Amino acid sequence: MAGEWVLVVDDGRENREFVVEYVLHPNGYRSLMAKDGVEGLEMALKHQPDLILLDFQMPRMNGAQVLAALQEHGLNIPVILMTFHGSEEVVMQVYRLGVRDYIKKPFSVDEMLLAIERSLTEVRLQREKEALTERVLQANRELQRRLQELNVLYSVGKSVSALLQMDQLLARIVEAAIQMTQAEEAYLYLLNGEVLHCRAQKRRSSAQVEMINQINNDNAIAIHVLKSGQPLLLTPEQLKTSKNPKGLVSASYAPLVLGNRVIGVLGVENLTPTTPMLGKHETALLSALTDYAAISIENSRHYENIRSAKENETAKIRDTFERFVAPSVVERALKQTDALTPGGERREISVLFADIRGYTTWSENSPPEDIVAMLNDYLSLAAEVIMGWEGTLDKFFGDGLMAIFNAPDEQPDHVHRATDAALALLKAADEVSKWRGYNLSYSVGVNVGEAVVGYIGTPRAMNYTAIGDVVNVTKRLQEVAAPGQILIEEAVVKRLGNLVQTRPLGALPLRGRKKQAFAYELIGLQYPDKG
Repeated sequence: MAGEWVLVVDDGRENREFVVEYVLHPNGYRSLMAKDGVEGLEMALKHQPDLILLDFQMPRMNGAQVLAALQEHGLNIPVILMTFHGSEEVVMQVYRLGVRDYIKKPFSVDEMLLAIERSLTEVRLQREKEALTERVLQANRELQRRLQELNVLYSVGKSVSALLQMDQLLARIVEAAIQMTQAEEAYLYLLNGEVLHCRAQKRRSSAQVEMINQINNDNAIAIHVLKSGQPLLLTPEQLKTSKNPKGLVSASYAPLVLGNRVIGVLGVENLTPTTPMLGKHETALLSALTDYAAISIENSRHYENIRSAKENETAKIRDTFERFVAPSVVERALKQTDALTPGGERREISVLFADIRGYTTWSENSPPEDIVAMLNDYLSLAAEVIMGWEGTLDKFFGDGLMAIFNAPDEQPDHVHRATDAALALLKAADEVSKWRGYNLSYSVGVNVGEAVVGYIGTPRAMNYTAIGDVVNVTKRLQEVAAPGQILIEEAVVKRLGNLVQTRPLGALPLRGRKKQAFAYELIGLQYPDKG
């Protein structure tokens, strides 16, 4: 990647011009120059460059003073110090002030370019992390919105299906159309023989649904949908170029279809210019509602068809949500909406941590596009393995992941599943490396123990995860593991007994933990005899 802004602050004109002319511009970087510390600070505050090349000895304000001023203004811009002084005292001083790297004068083009790339790599990765975090947060928000819509659709379908008295049924359908689309008016038409009748309507001037039975052959939109059998969305642009005696702003109509036969039409309309425009999403919701309505209107013996329609709609939403959340968690959320509150329960789980070894070195000299492709290959691979073994994919973090077994659903063989999934993950990663030529592998840690499992966070933003010492130990085991190696704790070996082949490694000190862990390298795994 190039195109980043680099600010060169040096009181030596020749040095400034050398860096710009021979290092920055030939390699695609954009440059800013300042002749002393005061001017450099002003330009940093004004332009906020991606990187600062800072001289240490300068008039008016030296490098240390510039660094201190940047900290006071809260600017976290990476800085490379350029100095003739290479003493330990100077180095310690500037590192405490936030310098990422330093380079001694005189320096070569390659030395400076290497230092620049080293500093900017961290910046680029941070930006990618922030962008990914925002996408995940947006996906979570979208997930919550879709779940709410599904709940509304489900409750509407359930109440509609339970009503047998026709007037109550039709009124509930119209109310539901208003509720789901937030439209101003709604109309329900039913075929009586070959004639279309308006049976229920909700006008913006009325607080209640009106039950009527009027022949209505002058609603061109309803007649068009009746004949085509397809939903129709009319935007403001379309309504401006057509006959619009009611002064509609937007409208959405959907047919009530039973088998291959259209039995009626359900429509919603907005007449006030300041109301939100009806769009494709509202049309889809309306179409989903008409599926329930058509079956219920025909009679209650088709209730099974209503359930099938609901399951189909649920499957579509589940397919979307499972791209962001583990399938078991989505299933739990769809079935138990009241469980979507922060909190958890203590239970035994098996935990698996995996991390791509060699990723940082490999990505340092690789284009961002190749990095993204590599991460997609390995993380997709990991997700497929975890879900294939019916584990819950807790989270991705950078080039690593965490998965748990025996939650949210109970799995009596969760220890065996976790270790088997770890072996499968290494095998699959080896195949991907041979296919793609990455020469990368996973280091893996597996452990078993009690943890608190549930929704952690706030009512507006939460994740399904596990908290406890077993999680921390597993992560530390993974960090100790070499590329292509799986480390398991003694508790796993005791649970699996003679099914597991291991190599004992003894007591290992784990970072941040006083108590050592007795670790084993996982060599192989047998499957229990089912008899």
